[in-house]
Amino acid sequence: MAETGLPSQFEELLAGYLRHLRSQRNLAEHTVRAYRTDLLNLFTHLDRLGMASLNEVDLRSLRSWLAKQHTLGHARTTLQRRAAAVRVFFAWAQESGHVTTDPAANLRSPKTTRLLPPSLERTTAAQMLDEAITTARETGGPVAARDVAVLEVLYSTGIRVSELCGLDLNDLDRDRRVIRVFGKGSKERTVPLGAPAFRGIDAWLADARPRLATDQSGQAMFIGERGKRIDPRVVRRIVHRSLRLTEGAPDLGPHGLRHAMATHLLEGGADLRSVQEILGHASLATTQIYTHVTDERLRSAFEQAHPRA
Repeated sequence: MAETGLPSQFEELLAGYLRHLRSQRNLAEHTVRAYRTDLLNLFTHLDRLGMASLNEVDLRSLRSWLAKQHTLGHARTTLQRRAAAVRVFFAWAQESGHVTTDPAANLRSPKTTRLLPPSLERTTAAQMLDEAITTARETGGPVAARDVAVLEVLYSTGIRVSELCGLDLNDLDRDRRVIRVFGKGSKERTVPLGAPAFRGIDAWLADARPRLATDQSGQAMFIGERGKRIDPRVVRRIVHRSLRLTEGAPDLGPHGLRHAMATHLLEGGADLRSVQEILGHASLATTQIYTHVTDERLRSAFEQAHPRA
């Protein structure tokens, strides 16, 4: 038994797999931690079933694990994620020779209805950004100027909060008016910047950032009040605070601005493939959910306005 309380084979396999996720798949640390949690949960269940070797695991034992999760009241989205994590793990285990057959190949999880959080209307987004710009002009402080640039970039590009925090100064291409973004798995993509976002970045870089920069700032495009690269928690606070001060706005985080941007692009006539590329989705199916959102909005508007709806 090792420090997790699991049989040594499970402990060693888990450690090896996490190394694989970090070094070979280059996954973010929070993603690696999520895999670890899900697999620890499975291994604990298998241990209670009396299994000490991966070759003893079969489809029935994996299904009993999912059933146990269901009885504990876990949401279908959680069960789906955990089942996916186990399928990926066993595929690796078979490929690397740790098991002869893959017991998770036919493991299925409950279907889920993918729903987006409340989105931001175009007018509300514009109001939020206008109010942030007004605040920056009134205070003249570097933090307010940074916050405007952060909000403009998030809404203009739809990039993830981790991608925004990872931006460096040389990721901005002024001639092409785009930014270079490193997404999940360090995949690089180029995303266009709107004119207001470009103005926000220019105002931040020209005057405000130098007032906060220290030796610890390095090449980070966005920095905190102490000069270090901005933390995702700070970005979330900026978005929540700005929306809280905007009348009629839902309580959304940075990912809510990503959803809003994608929805507004499609409503404006952008094609699905272009939106997929901008968002950095590996699968078009992930992007297609936004078409359902726009369809629902059209249906809602029709039912409210048409006399014979």
